[in-house]
Amino acid sequence: MEENTFELEGLDKEHMKTMTSCLTTLTKVGYDVQFKVTEEGLLQSLTTKDEFKPEDVKITNFYRFEGESDPSDNAILYAIKTNTGERGTLIDAFGIYNEPLVDDFLKEVDEITKRAHNKD
Repeated sequence: MEENTFELEGLDKEHMKTMTSCLTTLTKVGYDVQFKVTEEGLLQSLTTKDEFKPEDVKITNFYRFEGESDPSDNAILYAIKTNTGERGTLIDAFGIYNEPLVDDFLKEVDEITKRAHNKD
């Protein structure tokens, strides 16, 4: 299996409709670390405290969630794999409320993949 093959390809859209169900599904397949972007512009694992530069990570998928009545409820969830094998998620607001540190970090990531899921 190629290293960049995404583990969620066989899942249907039902598993990915809400932020909670998406996080649960990602955790079940090993994306169990939470990440944040530091003031220094590095991605940090909240589990190991390891820090990563943009070239050290791959965004293996991302999911957008839109609030039904409030634009400030828009969020994006990134599934991330690091060069050390850690896999986890990073959540940011989507649109005008996004976090500039996260946005700046993601602009530098070389490999960002969006995978479609089965419709059934």
